This record gives sequence, C-alpha cells and structure tokens, in this order.
Amino acid sequence: MNIDFHQNFTQFFHALEILKPQENATQYMTFQSSIKEGAIHRFMPRADLEVVVSDYSFHQEHRMYISTAKPMVEVSYCLQGTRGVHISNCEYEVTPGTCTLQLMEQVEANFLFNKDESYQMVGIGIPVTTFNHYMEKINGNGGATKFSKVLQGYPYRLFQEKIDSLDLFMVKQLLEGIAANRMTNLELESMALQLLTRTFQTFFSHPTNSMEFSQDDRAKLSQAKAIMAGNIVNPPSLMELSRLIGLNDYKLKKGFKEMYGTTVFGYLREQRLEKACYLLQNGTMNVMEVANAVGYSNPSHFAEVFKERYGLSPREFVKYSSH
Repeated sequence: MNIDFHQNFTQFFHALEILKPQENATQYMTFQSSIKEGAIHRFMPRADLEVVVSDYSFHQEHRMYISTAKPMVEVSYCLQGTRGVHISNCEYEVTPGTCTLQLMEQVEANFLFNKDESYQMVGIGIPVTTFNHYMEKINGNGGATKFSKVLQGYPYRLFQEKIDSLDLFMVKQLLEGIAANRMTNLELESMALQLLTRTFQTFFSHPTNSMEFSQDDRAKLSQAKAIMAGNIVNPPSLMELSRLIGLNDYKLKKGFKEMYGTTVFGYLREQRLEKACYLLQNGTMNVMEVANAVGYSNPSHFAEVFKERYGLSPREFVKYSSH
C-alpha cells in the first residue's frame, strides 16, 4: 500500500513553519512564526488516511510555495476564509461553504492567504491506491474513474461544490468531537471514510454523456433544473416542465438523467431534503412546519423520506444538531 503521500502534508506544515511537524499518528501543532497564529490538528487513524483540522490566521498577506512529493487525493471542507492557489498554470479559489476534491500528481503550488482572515478547514487525504479501491466499490467497475483516467494526462484536477447539508452536519460533529477530546480513533476513521465515499459519489457515480444533446438542449435542461430548484413546494409536472422549457418529455427525462445523474423528481427530492436539513438545524420551525415548507403535506411521508436519505428521522436529526 502506498502510504508515502503523508510527505505532502508534512511539506505543507514545514512551509507554514509549524513547530516540529512529525509523521506521528496524532499531533497538535502550533506556529513558531509571529506573522501567524492558530494551530493544526493532524490525525492518521490508519496508514492510508490522514485527517487535518486547520484553524489559523495571518497578520499580513502571506504567500507560500510547496512542491508535492507523491500522487494523492484530498477532499477538503472550507468553513472559513478565502484562499487562492496557483497550480499547473491555473488559478483556483477556495471559498467558505465549499467542498473541494483534488487529484494531484507531483505538482508545484503557490498559496495566497489574506491578511487578518480566519481560516478553518478540514482536509482528508488518501493515496491513489485507496482512491481506486473506493471507485471500484462505488461503481462496480472502477476503470472509468481510476485516478489516471480522471486526470486525463494532466498533473492536477480540482472539483468543487457547495458543501452538502448532511456533510456539513458530519464535519461539525467531527470538529466538536475532536474539540471535546471524545472522538475515538475508530470513530474518526469511520466518519472520514463516510465523507470520502459521499464526495466520490457526488462527483463520480453518475458519468454524463451529453454528446447526444445540442448546446441548445443542454441550456434548456439547465433551465429545467433551475425551475425545479425554484419551485420545490409547488413544482410543475413533467408535461408542464416540458412546455416551459420547450423540450419534449422524452428528451427532458433522458437528458436530465444523463446531465445530472438523477431524474427530475429525484433532483426535486434532493433539493427538498437539502432545505429541510437547513431549516431543522436553524431551529426556528418544528418538524411539521419544515415538512410543509419543503413541499411535503404528509409529515409521516416526509419523515420516511428523510430517514431513507440521511439515516436519521427529522426528530433525531434535530436532537443531534442541538448537541
């Protein structure tokens, strides 16, 4: 098993001037430079997994250069702070509320940190062999989504999405468990692997094949998605949606599935449950009110759908969120 990907994290810590970065299983590291403050918590619950919790800020604008040592895959959740990065002649920006998936060979990276901005992030890193193993588990045949296939000959690729509501809930639970020093090694490993699996499913479990559809068709399908997202309480029927976007129902159903990896009403269901998660965590509405607010007139059906998606009933979710 390729475990030398840990060197990439060690190089990053060295560049940040972390106090004595070592490749130990668990480590709390503080800065030794006066231009920055904060700390990084590093965990290695098993040989092919690294979890890094970062919470720091800089007293002046700070640029940092590193060169990765080994190929790896990293999923990171940005909770605070906007960070710029220049890799392989491309500029990227990591902003709060985003989940970023990076696949990298040996690359050179330049980071830009803003003055007096707080940075809070959770990163999960794995070697290439582990990534390929999970792709096989998720898709049955990982050939189409193996590390080398995804890179397509490039040294680096980045995918980015808004953090899913359940993922954000899990990340916050992870942070709370670490802060209270009550998270076991096994719990940390389990939660990290769940987050990795969910992220890989988001980006790779539904390969698209939009080549059959014209640019105009794709624009209409994008319009259909926006219409459904904006009308989760009273959505149009498929026939109504077809008329609204000017596309026949066959192309609508087939195209939507190919472009977005789900059916029109599967997408609607996800949007409803995403908003339900937000409203339940917000704590200003009870379960019945939330059900109505996202388009479910039957609270029992809402509870059933919610538990099927998230593994917790709405009431259990509220209980865990409040803790």
